[in-house]
Amino acid sequence: QGQLVESGGGLVQAGGSLRLSCAGPWSIFSFSTMGWYRQAPEKQRELVATMSLGGYTNYADSVKGRFTISRDNAKNTVYLQMNSLQPEDTAVYYCNSDRQSPRRVYWGQGTQVTVSS
Repeated sequence: QGQLVESGGGLVQAGGSLRLSCAGPWSIFSFSTMGWYRQAPEKQRELVATMSLGGYTNYADSVKGRFTISRDNAKNTVYLQMNSLQPEDTAVYYCNSDRQSPRRVYWGQGTQVTVSS
């Protein structure tokens, strides 16, 4: 049921900011931990940040203090505010929904973020 759709990617200079958003239907957004993952060239996909329905957050060490995940349950949308971007942040960013009991995982199509030095 439904689909996760990311937006907000683009090209920015080092030190700049971007805000990614991911929207999905209520049926897969609610009752789920929402998250952002990324995959850089020649690298495996890695966790960036997650946020549970209750507001618990988890961040990769590489983005802690620079990125902020948030969610608007009324809009069925999760955001990733990315500040102080570095070239190492260049990757395709994927939205993720992970629900337990029953377990259901959904992925967005990805949005490209490119940071130039």
